[in-house]
Order: sequence, then C-alpha cells, then structure tokens
Amino acid sequence: MPTFLPGLELSRRFYTETVRPLLEEAAPGLPHSAARIGGGSEVLGYDTPRSRGPEWGPRLQLFLRARDLPGHAGRIRHHLAEHLPRTFHGHPTHHCVEVTHTTAWFTATLGFDPTQGITPADWLTTPTQLLAEVTAGAVFHDGLHQLGPLRHTLRWYPRDVWLHVMARQWQRVAEREAFVGRCGEVGDELGSAMIAAHLTRRLMRLCLLMDRRYPPYDKWLGSAFARTTAGHRLTPVLTAALAATDWHTREKHLSYAYEAVAGIHNQLNLTDRVDPATRPYRSGPFRVLHAERFTRALLARVSDPSLRQLPDDF
Repeated sequence: MPTFLPGLELSRRFYTETVRPLLEEAAPGLPHSAARIGGGSEVLGYDTPRSRGPEWGPRLQLFLRARDLPGHAGRIRHHLAEHLPRTFHGHPTHHCVEVTHTTAWFTATLGFDPTQGITPADWLTTPTQLLAEVTAGAVFHDGLHQLGPLRHTLRWYPRDVWLHVMARQWQRVAEREAFVGRCGEVGDELGSAMIAAHLTRRLMRLCLLMDRRYPPYDKWLGSAFARTTAGHRLTPVLTAALAATDWHTREKHLSYAYEAVAGIHNQLNLTDRVDPATRPYRSGPFRVLHAERFTRALLARVSDPSLRQLPDDF
C-alpha cells in the first residue's frame, strides 16, 4: 500500500498537479471552482489508513457556470478520461472528478437550492451529517466566487433554528431520562443500558450543537464529540455510564453528565438561567434532570412563532 496521505491533501495535490493543467488544455481560461466536499471520511478529517477502500482516493468536484456546462462538460470529461494518469500517489483515478454546477450539486446533496434562500423547514429536515459535509472539506479554487459565500451561509443555523434544534435534543432526553432507573428497578439491566446509550448519544449531540458544530452520523460522533469543549471532561463519565453493570452506577454517571451539560447551556446565556441540579423523579428513587425545563427555556427565546413549539412527531 502507498504511504498514507490524508484524503484532503491528496485531493488538493491531485487538482493542482493534474486536473487543473488538463482543464486548461481542454478549456483554456474557463472560469471554474474546485473543491473536495460532500461524502467521505476525509471531508470531515476522520480518514485513516483503514479508510483506503474503493471510494477513497484523489477525488474532487469541478464546478462550472451553469451556462458553460452544456458546451464544455462533455469535452472536459473526455479529456480527463483520456489524459489523467491511471493512478495518483498509488490510488486509481477512474471517475474521481465530478463536473457539475453549483446549484445542481447543492440541490442534489441537500435536497434544496441554497442559492434561493433557506427556509426553517430546509434547515430542520436536512440531516446534520449533510450540513457537515457541505461546510467541511476544502475549496481548492473558487474562480466562480460562489462556493465561499454558499458555505458561509450554510456554516451554522440561524439563531431561532439553533434554539429549536437544541430544544429538540433536550426534549429527547426528557422523554427517557427516568427509564434508566425504571428499567433497572424491574431487573432489566439490558434495557437500562440501552436507554443510557440513547441518552449518551443525545448529550453528545447537544454538546456539539452548543459548540456550533453539526453532529456527524454515529460512525464519527465520538470522534467529533472528543473535539468539543466538554469532550475531555465528559468522555470518561459517559464511558463509565455505558460500562456500568447496574442501574445505580449508570444513573450516578449520567446525573453528573446531565449537570455538566446543563452548566454549559447556562454559560451560553441563550436563556434565563435554568437550575442545573438533578432531582428525584416524581418523588421516586430515580435522579433526573427534568430536561424539559431546558426545552421550555429555549423555545421561550425563539422569535419565529412557527418554531416555538415542537411538532408531535419530531
């Protein structure tokens, strides 16, 4: 196997050393942009030597103006197919350059056209993984002056949407936080552990959202969480909660995590201060945060009436 080179750097060199000179031969002076964005572990910076499968390697998107695509795309694709080296730094180059235009690519990737404005529904129905993919990666050349502004617009939620998205996560915690103890109390330690894993995932996503980072899908969630402000402090706590073999120990670690994440919420000063202490659940033996308090506090600060309530089926 060739020496490992991170995928973004590999693609940058591929564009600079190989693709751009061939593009100048095929269409001299044609305005274009080039980037490595979209799917792939290298876009988020999580690729390792293990990543080097069939879909990993020198890859990029080549963006043309929409009006130039019909007259030039076919010739460019043909020229690249004829003249690209079979391998680049030991990796195959077949079908590694996507020739497209900005509107078509972003619409196909996100499901909406961000050049025409982004509605709250667009933000809320787009998986955070996709938003991470289009705002991470690297732009190698932006001759069209479109990728930079678009990625800047998509870099983070508008304030009301951000508050709404965090309120959703807190409400998911609220719905299940008592179940760690209730399952354990009837001898269902497996069910208790399963609920703890669900709650851990929600807390990790909350920490990312509070750091203004789009949570990636589960394969990379732990890696992304480790880079958050709270990651170094909470990783051992959440790990201990998941490793616990009895619900009392599991609940103790989760209670610490609840209070820590609640404290981060208060530090953001997005709402009035919410008491971060855990407390009994319905006068029972279970410790919970009553996370719905954070949901209500966030929604109370939303100015858009359409975002002040959570949908029944969210």
